Amino acid sequence: MTPAASDPAGSDKEVMMVSHAGSCLFCALDTNDLETALSFARQLRGAVGGLKLGLEFFVANGPEGIRKVTAAGGLPLFLDLKFHDIPNTAAGAVRSAVALEPTFLTIHTSGGAAMMKAAAETAHSEAERLGIARPRLLGVTVLTSLTDRELHSVGQETPVAEQVQRLAALAQEAGLDGVVCSPHEIAAVRAQSGADFTIMVPGIRPATALLGDQKRVMTPAQARAAGADYLVIGRPITQEKDPAAAARKIAAELR
Repeated sequence: MTPAASDPAGSDKEVMMVSHAGSCLFCALDTNDLETALSFARQLRGAVGGLKLGLEFFVANGPEGIRKVTAAGGLPLFLDLKFHDIPNTAAGAVRSAVALEPTFLTIHTSGGAAMMKAAAETAHSEAERLGIARPRLLGVTVLTSLTDRELHSVGQETPVAEQVQRLAALAQEAGLDGVVCSPHEIAAVRAQSGADFTIMVPGIRPATALLGDQKRVMTPAQARAAGADYLVIGRPITQEKDPAAAARKIAAELR
């Protein structure tokens, strides 16, 4: 799914993404250092479709840090804060995050239907109140670091693949725009949820990259072929001497 140009708040259109082969790539800036994030943001302008900032960065630098990185890169923001709380609190967190104008914002689907519905309704109403484009709300299904055995150890007897499909269906019913899932669940979620449901996929590793702490992984080309809309890639880009060149090399795999 290719986002359209920015539209007034409340619209179902998405913010314009960079128009190039790497426009589906979001680079994960997994750092708590502002200057490091700013440097990556400047280097990656035009090489990726957007930047992902998460809890590590947000806890260290807060909303102002997010604004600085967004301004430095001039790229769409994937704000990956994974809100998970009672409906009223999660909705309040979403309300605060909307002002940062992220293109994508995450909540945990395991928070339940009521929480997700409250978050979705708040994203719409707050964006309309501020007169800005609303963030696309994505539900995190099962973290890519988890396996069937690890789910079992916390009392979750449902296999990962089945649990992801269940949570994706719940997210769609609750009004979310899409989900975050591992590469290995892409095809099943796409078949179940249809073409207009956004699938954002971490756990993407070029063939030559190390797996790190993610266990359910796939190459960029494989993930796109399976039906992913957006790919999240961190260390294979940020740990290279020339991050922009690394991003372009990955993008070339998708042509």
